[in-house]
Amino acid sequence: MPIAITPPAVEPKQARPAFQRANTANMGTKRKIICFSDFDGTIFMQDTGHALFDNFGCGPEKRKVLAHQLESGERSFREVSDELYASLDVPFEDCFEVMKTALDIDPDFQDFHEFCVNNSIPFNVISAGLKPVLRKVLDHFIGEEMSKHIEIVANDAKVTESDDGNKWEAVWRHECELGHDKARSINEYKATARMESENGTVPMIIFIGDGVSDLPAAREADVLFARRGLKLEDYCVEHGIDYIPFDTFADIQKEVIKIAKVDQQRTLGKGLPSNFNPRANMWRRVSSRAAIPVFAALSPAKEEKAFLWPETFTKPATVPNHLDTGLAVAAPVA
Repeated sequence: MPIAITPPAVEPKQARPAFQRANTANMGTKRKIICFSDFDGTIFMQDTGHALFDNFGCGPEKRKVLAHQLESGERSFREVSDELYASLDVPFEDCFEVMKTALDIDPDFQDFHEFCVNNSIPFNVISAGLKPVLRKVLDHFIGEEMSKHIEIVANDAKVTESDDGNKWEAVWRHECELGHDKARSINEYKATARMESENGTVPMIIFIGDGVSDLPAAREADVLFARRGLKLEDYCVEHGIDYIPFDTFADIQKEVIKIAKVDQQRTLGKGLPSNFNPRANMWRRVSSRAAIPVFAALSPAKEEKAFLWPETFTKPATVPNHLDTGLAVAAPVA
């Protein structure tokens, strides 16, 4: 049976400077948008898995060994994760006391989420983590009433409690090395949305992330936001991938408002975002019968030079996972 573990000491958080709260009211546009966001390192600054494994499982040293095996390609993300979850021996409800002090939420996420709710913008978490854990964390940090508006697309979990201890198992969403193919999940949403639409349209897809393992999902999006200073931004800069950097979700809200007004401008090209992904945008019809597709405004020469994702998204089998936050996830990009 596990011994009682005292949550690690955490230095008191410094109060944020006074600021004017973001306007979360309805912005009055008809642009159809949906947001997909990574969880660890994006909505929260730390990794929920690390908090679990370091305090209730194999510990930080063993986790680093497993991360190295993952990074070297010796083992897959799914294999390493199975071992990490197998090391946990704690009742499901008991592990969250540590997370209350170990995790920090983006300071402007709650305002952005309220903005999404008020503007009927679906917000989805898409993660390689465990759905019950992520839901519990969101319930605590933003409250159950607001948390219920967020759809979590992640792996499930099976926790069995007995006299011999507590057994944790990941119930993987997909049969692949990652356990969850984020790109596949987004494409499943696209297919469903297209069938449910009266004219075959789907919303503009926005993806928000921080690490290289987010690339498979990012390439399926129309607009990519990358947390400033982290590995997803580094990769985008290195490979010439267009993106919008952000420090907090307040930056994302400002850009989403700009993007949402594009379709309401009569002259295409005036204020046209340069951060669209034509590869993702080309397959879908525009969200208004009267609108002109963004890519239609570009000449062939310009289109070729526009925001086209490089071959590195689809050719390599893996991306160096040490570039990501979390479990140093090795991310197939095919």
